[in-house]
Amino acid sequence: MSPRLEVLGVTKQFPGVLANDDVSLSVTPGEIHALLGENGAGKSTLVKMIYGVLHPDRGSLEWDGAPVRINDPRAARKLGIGMVFQHFSLFEAMTVNENIALGMDQPGDMASLATRVRQISADYGLPLDPDRSVYSLSVGERQRIEIVRCLLQNPKLLIMDEPTSVLTPQEVERLFETLRKIAAEGCSILYISHKLAEIKALCDRATILRGGRVVAECDPRAETTAAMAAMMIGEELTAVKRRASTAVGEARMVVDGLFLPVDDLHGVNLRNISFTAHAGEIFGIAGVAGNGQNELHAALSGEFLASRPEEIRVAGQAVGHLDAGARRQFGVGSIPEERNGHGAVASMNLVENVVLGAHHRENLLAVGFIKRAAAQAFTERVVAGYDVRTPSTATAAGSLSGGNLQKFIVGREILQKPAVLIASQPTWGVDAGAAARIHQALIDLAAAGAAVIVISQDLDELMAISNRLAVLNVGVLSPALDTAQVSVAEIGLLMGGVHGA
Repeated sequence: MSPRLEVLGVTKQFPGVLANDDVSLSVTPGEIHALLGENGAGKSTLVKMIYGVLHPDRGSLEWDGAPVRINDPRAARKLGIGMVFQHFSLFEAMTVNENIALGMDQPGDMASLATRVRQISADYGLPLDPDRSVYSLSVGERQRIEIVRCLLQNPKLLIMDEPTSVLTPQEVERLFETLRKIAAEGCSILYISHKLAEIKALCDRATILRGGRVVAECDPRAETTAAMAAMMIGEELTAVKRRASTAVGEARMVVDGLFLPVDDLHGVNLRNISFTAHAGEIFGIAGVAGNGQNELHAALSGEFLASRPEEIRVAGQAVGHLDAGARRQFGVGSIPEERNGHGAVASMNLVENVVLGAHHRENLLAVGFIKRAAAQAFTERVVAGYDVRTPSTATAAGSLSGGNLQKFIVGREILQKPAVLIASQPTWGVDAGAAARIHQALIDLAAAGAAVIVISQDLDELMAISNRLAVLNVGVLSPALDTAQVSVAEIGLLMGGVHGA
């Protein structure tokens, strides 16, 4: 079958970075084609050129056998190319419906569009309320907007950049059913994901990038996930090593009857949250997106204050009334779900972002002035220790790939050696090798005596690294369960709402 899309010798260079080097691949009608590679391997750059956001320095593209120059996303959409970006292109002050309309060339009247959004959302198992404001949505719910917006345009080629990174296993399976149906009708799908088990389950072919070059092509159904990971990183994937002993120490963070009513009409009130995280353990919190994870993270980190100081205690001290800066001085570290704008300021460079997040514990300020040598040294430790691919520490955080920015934020927090670390979606959008390194770092931090609280929608992640876990549903936390003795089916029931409601 003739290719729908053919990429021929494409090269793209940025200052100090050769992102794509003579890349060629083809995608045929009805094929689900995986694009694999480490963070910074050049995947996002390549698909942005296909979608017209960037343009090749050398090489060409062909569409249905004819040379084509895609000048901008509008031209891509006119050809029939749709794209779901890893980093969302949304205006927070606008509604879901308004954001979807902005991304379409002919949205029609808003009432009809809202009806179509509801219908598509229901058909594909991606529930959305067209009238909700985007600022009130979780990351998972925002991802649904991007997917629905693309599906409304009936694309001939659908590019999906990490579309399942914030979906539950049930939502992923529903999405896969949809993608298989779309492919069966002749639509090509170019699929980027770091979840290799997904690639095996979904994709017909895979092209692997490393260092901006194509290094392999394979049938993922005939390869093991370990073999594909080795192709991506150029070596065997290092297995995460758990401690032999599961003994835990003193209580590091105690949450006792936390009630948190939220001002946002579409937010989730936290109701009677209670748990204890001990030194030496990883305490996992599972749940479907939009069940209060953001509110819980904000309450634990100090972005939201508790009703009573004693509702949250760190090392025996009541801290519920203290803000995030004060809690950092008590040894509380924080990795938020949204890395751009929350975990880091995109327009600031890496050194400046280190100062914002680490000046309390790393002593990076003196009488109101930045100690630049100390800040530079700490930033270099983060970059080297967590393999952050960046031209320099003076690079703006927003110019890093999503996975590299995540590694930077994780490294900045862990290297401060917090007594309590609250990590929300710690491996969202990172490759298999980076995820393994982050998991190992979290395990090592707990082994050194910290209490690590991981809020994640990735059940495989929680089952692999946590000692105990609980499930958050409509703002209510289930009793904690021993991870070694609980099944995924039991957790799925709790996620579905057998408690909470």
